Amino acid sequence: MRSLEQAITSVANPRVKGWAKLSERKHREKEGRFKLEGIHLTAEALAAGWPVECVVFDEGIGIPAELLPYAEREDAGGAAWIPASPDVIAKCSETETPQPVFAVAKKLPLEKEALFEAAASAGPVVVLDGVQDPGNVGTIVRSAAASGARAVVLGKGTADLYNAKTLRSTMGALFHVPVREADLAELLPEARARGATLYGTSLQATASCYDCDLSGGDAWLLFGNEGSGLSPAVNALVDRPIIIPMTGKAESLNVAMAATVLLFEAQRQRIFLGLNA
Repeated sequence: MRSLEQAITSVANPRVKGWAKLSERKHREKEGRFKLEGIHLTAEALAAGWPVECVVFDEGIGIPAELLPYAEREDAGGAAWIPASPDVIAKCSETETPQPVFAVAKKLPLEKEALFEAAASAGPVVVLDGVQDPGNVGTIVRSAAASGARAVVLGKGTADLYNAKTLRSTMGALFHVPVREADLAELLPEARARGATLYGTSLQATASCYDCDLSGGDAWLLFGNEGSGLSPAVNALVDRPIIIPMTGKAESLNVAMAATVLLFEAQRQRIFLGLNA
């Protein structure tokens, strides 16, 4: 087992103050780091080989059993394992009942060019335009990872991926699908120029999502704000407005639900129908 660092017991410790600051978006963006609260998210990051700087755990409880295999591997990355007092854990937590462990990880930038390098079996690119609810953003990232999407793009006004609520909603899926922030006014016209087809859901659309070819890596699925939908500027760029048919009685679907339906329809076409084989 790798050696542990000296226990940190004071909330006045400079490292603790630095970790606590990562609760604020401006500090996360400045430092390129974020916190992962809890055993599950920490384990997911370590399992995925994500660059984790340190794992901080309650000194009175010890390293959770789920994380021991990673702590015992001498060759497992460069994460430091740091015991800390419950006060330190609480200081760095954003939940009322802190879990006995958190980690600090580095952000991984996604180069724009990767969005256009689609293999034959690649899934669609998911684009979020002003989706404000962290739970919705996290759920969409989770569905994107589960269905084999190529990437998720977060436009202006969309909830921060590294917000604690968003991270919890992803259930660790952010470690399995590339995510990038971008200026949609610049990115989407370039995507169209490079062969992408931009699909946007609309209750006024006449084309059913089941009649459209969503299987290829050139399909970009655009989803807008929970209340107002796509912004006028982004909506003007949509190539094909599509609708999810509803045979029951409901005004519309939640944005995360709509995204999940389209992502798994794209997966069905891609894998089970072999439309882009």
